[in-house]
Amino acid sequence: MNIVSLFSGAGGLDLGFENAGFSVVWANEFDSTIAPTFRRNFPQTILETRSIIDIDASEIPRCDGIVGGPPCQSWSEAGNGGGMSDSRGRLFDDYIRVLTAKRPLFFLAENVSGMVFDKHSRAFQKILRRFCRLGYNVTWHLLNANDYNVPQDRERVIIVGYLAQYGIHFHPPTASIESPNLRDAIWDLRRSAIPALPGNRANPKVRFANHEFYVGDFSQIYMSRNRVRPWDQPSFTIQASGRHAPLHPQSPAMVKIGRDRRGFVKGEKYRRLSVRECARIQTFPDTHVFEYRSVSDGYKMVGNAVPVNLAHALATQIMTDIRGFNLRRRRQSVCGSLRVSDPQGDRRSA
Repeated sequence: MNIVSLFSGAGGLDLGFENAGFSVVWANEFDSTIAPTFRRNFPQTILETRSIIDIDASEIPRCDGIVGGPPCQSWSEAGNGGGMSDSRGRLFDDYIRVLTAKRPLFFLAENVSGMVFDKHSRAFQKILRRFCRLGYNVTWHLLNANDYNVPQDRERVIIVGYLAQYGIHFHPPTASIESPNLRDAIWDLRRSAIPALPGNRANPKVRFANHEFYVGDFSQIYMSRNRVRPWDQPSFTIQASGRHAPLHPQSPAMVKIGRDRRGFVKGEKYRRLSVRECARIQTFPDTHVFEYRSVSDGYKMVGNAVPVNLAHALATQIMTDIRGFNLRRRRQSVCGSLRVSDPQGDRRSA
């Protein structure tokens, strides 16, 4: 089955879907610091590097599904919180524009948990109803990637729609019995990381691709809380910034020295996780190489990606559902039905 990928980034979502049996036939990534990485790892995919705003839907091939995560900074707790009032938030309009024109069997949109905060409630509900009015049965879920074989606490909103004529809704796959931790993910890399070159440029002396770490001072905000998770726990959320990358579990937790103030244990060596370690935590295989001159771009690509194992779990469920579709056309209402779920799992219909 063929899918189109929008806001593709480094391809975490795409790789998960490919591993589940889908073919990514066309993708769009506007950022010139990211596109080379996507092109290297998906040589068989047509990659369009113009902004989605400038791409007419007629230029995009027919497909069975559309996937993508419109830029999340507008909805992020750490971002400006502009939501749909921000130009990046309005890129959802282009996602819906393409979906309207192509009308595939399904779509999947991913975004940060901040999207469901109270201050964004009206905008979020409007987005859901716009999907619904296109004739899709729509569900949304707030999922933690750690429940799907990802060694990281990472909550994300997943919105999935199936054409209403098939009469079914998407339900997330069953969570993993055991959740992986940092030891499972990066133990074998612990002695081989090296610092980035001055100016945080890529270091060509790495033994493993992308296994250099960001070097620089720690901001007051960074020092306001503990940034170390031990080996037997999942990582903190991998962010799209080298400066804010979690610290390696080789050292003990930071100590509290005052309100919103933490410090390092004397005599211990602290360093940030390397780009490759972050990629492992995001469940990218080591064969997925990130191309960059500045390690900041490496962290950006990795941190903005959908964890591959989470994407694979979602894609596998979607593939199962599609294969089970009753292909006899059912009577379709003007609007598909909408179901939502909150973090506690309560369901409501509209």
